[in-house]
Amino acid sequence: MSENRDYHHNESIPLNRGSLQADCESCFGLCCVALPFAASADFAADKAAGQPCGNLREDFRCGVHGSLRQLGFRGCTVYDCFGAGQAVSQVTYAGRDWRQTPGTAKQMFEVFPVMWQLHELLWYLTEALSRQPARSIHGELREKLEQIVRLTRLNAEELLGLDVAAHRAEVNVLLLQTSELVREDARRKHAGQPVRHKKAGRGADLIGAKLEGADFRYANLRGAYLIAADLRGADLRFADLIGADFRDADIRGANLADCLFLTQAQLNAAKGDADTKLPPSFARPAHWTASGKRR
Repeated sequence: MSENRDYHHNESIPLNRGSLQADCESCFGLCCVALPFAASADFAADKAAGQPCGNLREDFRCGVHGSLRQLGFRGCTVYDCFGAGQAVSQVTYAGRDWRQTPGTAKQMFEVFPVMWQLHELLWYLTEALSRQPARSIHGELREKLEQIVRLTRLNAEELLGLDVAAHRAEVNVLLLQTSELVREDARRKHAGQPVRHKKAGRGADLIGAKLEGADFRYANLRGAYLIAADLRGADLRFADLIGADFRDADIRGANLADCLFLTQAQLNAAKGDADTKLPPSFARPAHWTASGKRR
């Protein structure tokens, strides 16, 4: 296995995003089986939890991967497991897939969402530890990250017995502190530059809002509803975007450099272009347009 696939086997703690990215070649198609979906604008059919998607092949690969959006499975192109799929497949179940050992199937499908949540927490904690303005709490962040990594190494029964909500609440306290420290530091460094984001705020309802060119620097947009919002050319530098809903948000030409707690799934759900500025290590989604072109 590569370095990005086996960090759970080692005592070292992952401090890079590569170890928390999906490796579908090492997964048993868990997101295509364990998770339910309903016929909608994102999915062309209904599927119950634990039922294999009709497009899943025997080798656990998607039979229509290259045409998902055209065939009505846009939701599949948005999803990101933060590397939980390969962790469950190759670590928790040591490479024993649910087809060869059907007795493990139900349990494996129940473990997957638990591991997904743990890996999501690792994603955010890893970023928090990379933020120098939050160095005063790096010790607490590292301690929590190490604890979550240890949880990912538990066996299936132990994973299913975890109170993930309690761990999420503890991590959230640290992420809030990180956000405040980073955003305040950025404000001080850019003192004198006016900032206007009256519509910003935790959980703000900005569905369909006309926000072209808006200045959201240093804003708290945690959990904001940005569905179908026009954010073309908006400045989101150092904005806290954890949990913000970017489905169909138009971020063409927007500046997301240095924003906090962004995920690939959020970008995948949005509409961007070659002029959208992204933080390092993020992939520009294939469905985004070229510079200046509308979808």
